[in-house]
Amino acid sequence: MIYLDYNATTPVDPGVAKALMPFIFQHFGNPSSSHAYGQTAKTAAENARGQVAKLLNCTPSEILFTSGGSESNNTAIKGVAWHLKDKGNHIITSEIEHPAVLNVCAWLRTQGFEITYLPVDHYGQVRPDDLAAALTDRTILVSIMHANNETGTIQPIRHLAELTHRQGALFHTDAAQSVGKIATDVQELGVDFLTVAGHKLYAPKGIGALYIRQGVEIDSLIHGAGHERGLRAGTENVPYDVALGQACEVARIQLSNPIIRELTDYFWSELHNGLGDQIHLNGHPTERLPNTLNISFLGWNGHELLAQLSDVAASTGSACHSGETALSPVLRAMGVSPEIGRGAVRFSLGRFTQKTEINLVVNQILTILKRGQ
Repeated sequence: MIYLDYNATTPVDPGVAKALMPFIFQHFGNPSSSHAYGQTAKTAAENARGQVAKLLNCTPSEILFTSGGSESNNTAIKGVAWHLKDKGNHIITSEIEHPAVLNVCAWLRTQGFEITYLPVDHYGQVRPDDLAAALTDRTILVSIMHANNETGTIQPIRHLAELTHRQGALFHTDAAQSVGKIATDVQELGVDFLTVAGHKLYAPKGIGALYIRQGVEIDSLIHGAGHERGLRAGTENVPYDVALGQACEVARIQLSNPIIRELTDYFWSELHNGLGDQIHLNGHPTERLPNTLNISFLGWNGHELLAQLSDVAASTGSACHSGETALSPVLRAMGVSPEIGRGAVRFSLGRFTQKTEINLVVNQILTILKRGQ
């Protein structure tokens, strides 16, 4: 099986697995305990917090460990909503967010909050002018993802955050797909909150983090014994904290490595050379994650093509029910026609992708499409 679905999840990096194992079998103490077992665990968790902070260019005290991207998004959005509800009830997001943001906003709407969903252009980017027009004196939070999980399109986060702050509101970005792939320097981005999902950067599933800018206050979702500075009760998951820290350390070192971008560009060029106008790239041609290709194979159904690529793991953003294919909500928001969108397949490369694998996939696709003509 050739794995080209790294945006869905990544395998655990061997170095990450090696780092976490001692904290399952040897250093199993509760970090709140004052004895040596507990203090060893506490030191390890705080070291991991520092590793996450180093990747994001913030202080360790600004990092909150969570169970993953969904919890981080919930914590930021609901935490701001409840804390600032007396100031305003207006939240802005975009039409192409992950369900871990869209469904939070939909629930808050039932609680009396007003939600504005910004459209995107044909590349999948939010237009700053649309955000500026939507901001009001009742706006308390804007949540726009850093990079889209389906197309890889990167948003102009710094510009959007600046507009938000001029209005006196806070800015959150879901960076689950971008952390570890491109620079996610919170100082450069100018955000108040940033979501990290461990299983998108070679850590296990079930661990994540939320950057909360120093001085920003939110309400807690989970109440208990005051862990994580009182923002998230529950005994710390030290093995996975360590894993996320190590994953961030590896990602920081490898960020400048061009190999994944080169492989992705090679993949696209080989397909384009072989198929020409039979394929269409969905998303921004340059402002896109270095590992992501969302390609529509014209005249094909993406699900049917993947079924014939039986030894290739990739995905579509569309839903298929009873033989009918519903266009991906992201592509629909971008104005992609159903004729083009139904043939979309997302290929996402990663750290362990080999050029030989890309060649095999290209040859299979060319064979299948030419056979189907």
